[in-house]
Amino acid sequence: MYSIGALCYRSAAMLQCLRVSHFAIIDQLELELAPGLNVVTGETGAGKSIMVSALQLVLGGRARPEVVRTGADAAEVEAQFLIAPESPVQRHLADMGLEGQDELVLRRVITRSGRSRAYVNGRMASAAQLTALASGLVDISSQHEHHSLVDAGSHMRYLDAFGGLHSLRKDMGQAYRTLHEHTHRMANLETESRERLEREDLLRFQVQEITSLALQPDEEQGLVEERDRNRNAERLAQLTGGAEQGLYSDDDAICPLLARIVHMVEEAATMDSQLGTVTEQLVTAQAQLEDAARELGSYAQSIQMDPQRLAEIDDRLHAISRLRRKYGGGIEEILAHCERAQDELAQLDQSESRLEDLKAQLEAATTAATALAQTLSERRHACGNQLGQQITAELASLSMGDAEVRVEVDHLKTQGNHQAESLVLDNARLTAQGIDRVEFLIATNRGEKPQPLQKIASGGELSRAMLAIKRVLADVGPGGLYVFDEVDSGVGGAVAEVIGRKIKEVSRHHQVLCITHLPQIAVFADVHFHVRKGVFEGRTRSHIDRLSKRERHTEIARMLGGIKITESTRAAAREMLLAAQNQG
Repeated sequence: MYSIGALCYRSAAMLQCLRVSHFAIIDQLELELAPGLNVVTGETGAGKSIMVSALQLVLGGRARPEVVRTGADAAEVEAQFLIAPESPVQRHLADMGLEGQDELVLRRVITRSGRSRAYVNGRMASAAQLTALASGLVDISSQHEHHSLVDAGSHMRYLDAFGGLHSLRKDMGQAYRTLHEHTHRMANLETESRERLEREDLLRFQVQEITSLALQPDEEQGLVEERDRNRNAERLAQLTGGAEQGLYSDDDAICPLLARIVHMVEEAATMDSQLGTVTEQLVTAQAQLEDAARELGSYAQSIQMDPQRLAEIDDRLHAISRLRRKYGGGIEEILAHCERAQDELAQLDQSESRLEDLKAQLEAATTAATALAQTLSERRHACGNQLGQQITAELASLSMGDAEVRVEVDHLKTQGNHQAESLVLDNARLTAQGIDRVEFLIATNRGEKPQPLQKIASGGELSRAMLAIKRVLADVGPGGLYVFDEVDSGVGGAVAEVIGRKIKEVSRHHQVLCITHLPQIAVFADVHFHVRKGVFEGRTRSHIDRLSKRERHTEIARMLGGIKITESTRAAAREMLLAAQNQG
């Protein structure tokens, strides 16, 4: 096994061990990989590619019950990876609550009934979670499997890495987030503005409605009393006038009679001083009654019914009652509500200035994002041409001289439901990656129209196209282990040697597992494994062995000469191994 220090690759992820149990013709198999180029050879049908199928399964591939070995209840595949802290895989692990772990163990079990179970570091997981992790762990190139580089969704990332556009793309992402934030805030503020206008109209109406009455805190009770006096003016005049007459004006009124009584008591007091107090009391009562009579007479003469004033009082009391029903309480509460409405209006007036400030910020953010998106797009076009030319040159060295790769950089089409007009620049939809979509296109024959990679009919051509792309993108390509299965199909001789050298070059940046039947490729291995198939105890079983230096020499000779190994084939094998070592 290897430590984190062994991760010398940009991808910072490495497969340490693959264990397969009861899978197809494999009974039990354990493969411990090393950094660099791991090569697997063996006779046709020995089970070399079955390991790739098993690896595909543990990475979230489709589970089929027919892969379960005859006589077994379930097939099981387990893969152990070493993950560096900066690896993108760590983000997926964090989402699963497994952050901070430098080792990742994936396990997949398929029962004969077709049921499947998946585990990530011992925890139950879904096939979708395995698939998400796989994008940063393993990239498989074969005639039968899908390739991560076939996915156009990944092409922009590779182009930007090739062109050294990481910093510019990072700035673009920040500019987009700023623009998106301002756009979102503007939409909210505009919605608030429409609501604010409605609120302002309501508040202004309420303030005008209250202030127009010029209410006084204590006036309502006075108005009620004045209304009652006005309504009963005639009866009040009768009562107060009659009272005045009974006290003073009538012949038999109280005040004249009391005056006579006072005169008699005063005379008596001259004869007995003890009556002085009573005299004073009667004099005081006489004066008070005469004052009351005069006030009653004056009141009776002054009071009169005023229909116009009564109507005015009724209208005002009705207006006050209406405000009480709307705002609750009495006049003091109505005046308090008016004061609160005036304060809120003052605050709402400040929203207009905030809207103007945000408009300026949004305009600045749009200008910044536009400039970055256009610069990024121009750089991508230029880098795309260079990348296409380099991959095309690689294809020529792989005996695909008529093939051409074109890196297509187009503007993203706008969508009908885009969030805001400011997120569309130059009639292109703006994202955190800019305004472009990137796709690698290939024409395998001269004069053909370039097509997406997945439309290549020949598996061998697709495998070599993948090798060419990975060779050019060796130090920036997708992370983790690269698997090349049958990438050498249909080639031999000098082309096979070229393929071997290029795979070796890729292995300087990525851990590589290459399954091959060509000695010209196998000689470049850092570690060489041999798969053999045999009948043991009446069952066909597949085994894998890590070859020693001597065993490797014998295997290369076998690959060169077939079943019978001669001194000449051994010599040729020795020469090829020495040449590969010198080239490496």
